[in-house]
Amino acid sequence: MGESTDSRAAVLVDGLRVHLGASRVLDGISLRVAEGETLALLGANGSGKTTLVKALMGLVPVTAGRVELYGSDIGNRRSVPWSRIGYVPQRVNSNPAMAVTAEEVVASGLLTDRNLRPGRRGHGRVMVALDQVGLSGRARESVHIFSGGQQQRVLIARALVRQPDLLVIDEPMSGIDRKSQEALAATLGGLQREGTSIVVVLHDLGVLAPIIERAVVLENGCVVHDGAPPTSGPPSPDQDHFHGQVRGEPPRRTAPAIADGWRGQ
Repeated sequence: MGESTDSRAAVLVDGLRVHLGASRVLDGISLRVAEGETLALLGANGSGKTTLVKALMGLVPVTAGRVELYGSDIGNRRSVPWSRIGYVPQRVNSNPAMAVTAEEVVASGLLTDRNLRPGRRGHGRVMVALDQVGLSGRARESVHIFSGGQQQRVLIARALVRQPDLLVIDEPMSGIDRKSQEALAATLGGLQREGTSIVVVLHDLGVLAPIIERAVVLENGCVVHDGAPPTSGPPSPDQDHFHGQVRGEPPRRTAPAIADGWRGQ
């Protein structure tokens, strides 16, 4: 592998194209996430957000272009510092037949190809991670009895137990109650203050608006906006167009939604 063009970036994507079967899902994506930056990936359903984060994690084949994590090309998986990276996929409800505890789920985040046990310090790290998401008191309970928001927080704890420098989260707010959203926002805000790089997939900023420093909007597999997210308040024509792309609605329908959505209502 050649030397990275920007080893200081947590994430570097250059000319990324992903075809799944006959479908072109991502078409020439280029972006850079600096160390310590918090970035939101926005866009309507089918815009390519989830495919992009899966490409970052090496979970879908790259048709063309380059993806680097901390200067290492994901094409050479052994060179990537995976121990520095935490990934939270879209929430999937647990199977009641698999009565795993929250502690066991989080401990699985410490396992590697070379280490199939959490290690001597594993329990302490697991409890710290659960405490970060407010669930240390329920460590030995089966996750299948948890609410959707609590299950999502367990998955985030599984990523946090690695003490990652980069956290990639796909739709953490989808289908969870307001209280759980606020708890997740507080957790991510704390990580941001500690200098963690965060890439989060969202439909709209909602309660995370205060911590989002940059928004990248995808449409039909292409980047159509990359910059500061719109501020709250009366929407400008540019903000109206921006939210039309995010929500998949014609611009004329989005003006009322912007003022409400940007305040997290």
